[in-house]
Amino acid sequence: MTHQFPALPYEYHALEPYVDARTMDIHYNKHHKGYFDKFTAAIADTELENMPIEEIMSNISEYAPAVRNNGGGYFNHNLYWQCMSPTGIRHPSGIVADAINCRFGDFSQFKKAFTEIATTHFGAGFIWLSVVDGLLEVSATPNQDNPLMDVAEVRGIPILALDVWEHAYYLSYQNARPDYIDAWWNVVDWGQVELNYLAALQTD
Repeated sequence: MTHQFPALPYEYHALEPYVDARTMDIHYNKHHKGYFDKFTAAIADTELENMPIEEIMSNISEYAPAVRNNGGGYFNHNLYWQCMSPTGIRHPSGIVADAINCRFGDFSQFKKAFTEIATTHFGAGFIWLSVVDGLLEVSATPNQDNPLMDVAEVRGIPILALDVWEHAYYLSYQNARPDYIDAWWNVVDWGQVELNYLAALQTD
């Protein structure tokens, strides 16, 4: 089958003190795995079993809510884990830095804009940096939606994801989402984001 549950790319404790091991364990093994299991159950014995997840997302309005919610949860978490690292590059450089500077002025202005959207987003969801018609855009989606979906307000190819569901941070930060967001910037792997950006340019 095309869809596989990916191994976490680091140990549960690897992102401490910014993301604690218990949160990582529960988030990955309970939430993410739960979305994957329900997604694969929803598409069992259909053509979607062998369809790339990106293609499913791009035509999500054609499918049942179980595919939208759980397929989104599967895809979104894959990118969320991928873009964090205990040893990654902590500041953008090269082509992705140039793109950020072109679109937002400089990294500090980008970070301010992203943080503002993440802090003020109502309820559960994800915050994204995406490639939209060759340019970078910051946006938010509710629940487990994402910019690939044909129902998204801002459609594009996501290259960086921040999970702002409470289960991503409540054990360490309780209701202080801004503290979680501030901590998250310390584990973003800009080397991986640049790789995602280059790949997105090939398909945007």
